[in-house]
Amino acid sequence: MNSRLMALSSKLIFRRSMRMFTTSASRFNKDEGFPDPLDLATGMEKKEMLARLNGNDDPYNLKAIKKGVGSKDKPTEIPSAFEARIVGCVCEEDSSHIKWMWLYSGEPKRCICGHWYKLIHKESFL
Repeated sequence: MNSRLMALSSKLIFRRSMRMFTTSASRFNKDEGFPDPLDLATGMEKKEMLARLNGNDDPYNLKAIKKGVGSKDKPTEIPSAFEARIVGCVCEEDSSHIKWMWLYSGEPKRCICGHWYKLIHKESFL
């Protein structure tokens, strides 16, 4: 009896499925081409794309800012949409250490290497 059940169950398990598989012609029209990615994007991705089209390559202010003169009269300006921002200063070119400090709006701050930074207000792209 057990051998019959085993044989019957193995036939049911290994039976080929009878699913139908159909294909159809593609609806892609070569004259139209692919849709514009801006039309397909939504949410934050679309806002980033629009910001880039408007000339803002760094909407989140993540790119490194090169040091300017850095004197007390002419500090390096750091853009921010908030009242405070953390800034890292590489004091020497060969240094692998970064000196981190908080900048607050309205008050320039001096790094231990002697370079001055100042926070300036920049509107958020959102």
